[in-house]
Amino acid sequence: MDLLEFQGKALFASAGVKVPPGAVARTPAEAAAVAGRLGGPVVVKAQVQVGGRGKAGGIKAAGSPEEAAARAGEILGMEIKGHAVRAVLVEQASAIAAEYYASFTLDRGVKQHLAMVSARGGMDIEAVAAAEPAAVVKMHVDPVIGLTEWQARALVYRAGLERAAARPAAEALLRLYRAFVDLDCDLVEVNPLILTDGGEILALDAKVSLDTNGFFRHPEFEGFRKDFDEEPLERMARERGLGFIKLEGTVGIIGNGAGLVMSTLDVVSLVGGSAANFLDVGGGAGAGTIRDALEVLTRDPAVRAVLVNIFGGITRCDLVARGIVEAAASIHLPWPVVVRLDGTNATEGRGILAEAAMDRVFPAETMRAAAEMAVEMAGG
Repeated sequence: MDLLEFQGKALFASAGVKVPPGAVARTPAEAAAVAGRLGGPVVVKAQVQVGGRGKAGGIKAAGSPEEAAARAGEILGMEIKGHAVRAVLVEQASAIAAEYYASFTLDRGVKQHLAMVSARGGMDIEAVAAAEPAAVVKMHVDPVIGLTEWQARALVYRAGLERAAARPAAEALLRLYRAFVDLDCDLVEVNPLILTDGGEILALDAKVSLDTNGFFRHPEFEGFRKDFDEEPLERMARERGLGFIKLEGTVGIIGNGAGLVMSTLDVVSLVGGSAANFLDVGGGAGAGTIRDALEVLTRDPAVRAVLVNIFGGITRCDLVARGIVEAAASIHLPWPVVVRLDGTNATEGRGILAEAAMDRVFPAETMRAAAEMAVEMAGG
């Protein structure tokens, strides 16, 4: 789950990372009220789950409450990379002496955490990293040991941060890393991490991606969703316990296990089609889960055919087949459904589908044959 900036900063503050004072506003009047409480110059920042807000005009300075209201009025309602701005963060303007970059993520290739620090933070950090890779210092961190004080100091020294920033920056890195681990994050990124004229290190931005698999340890994180412009189909699928991502194609995909679903997407693309979604019913899916999955896809007008690709392990193919039969009997399936069953009770599952003799359900022997059939039925 990718958080909005103000949500990430709230988590940073709880971990002891310093952030500028500020508050969220959803109307120009609220923005003026926040600016009045803060006093002095403020910055009004669009709250969306994408980068590039500054270049898109989503970050504006204001010198008074009245000006903050005007800037908020300009930003609220605008679209940034397809995301509508429904809230702004109004925060105290900072006197910036230097801008840095810092992040922590997981390097799956070496199965360790990865720290990245640069003395050249700001809007064009991606260009800096591409043109001068050495300007971004990288260091692997053993997840069992964690980031040590000497590693934090080494990152600061190797990145070439100003001498005045050395101690507070190292302390900030240690706290950011602690937040990264304790909050079950996939990514913690601050760009820019600033040195103020007064010698403080502040997180001027916050990009935080939470691992939803860790939400059982943080039930309060579910409350973050109320501030998202969540896609209706994704919300519907989540409420039914399904892993779903909306895509741009015409072939609806249902599978069990992320690896199998991704492979199915690849095969559909290989034979000239395009997937309308990623939908993982998970291991042990029963008839009700399959019915729910098909019902979700009926709400997507882009879908023209559906491919159900199940490899039975914990999941029993006969229960999948019963779910398809139940769905066909209880909800209107507006498109053909191609079904490939293999593994546990696959023979029984195929028998159930054959006995039901549904005119919109078509069996297939292999994944490729199923993909070819679904793509043809979807019109290519």
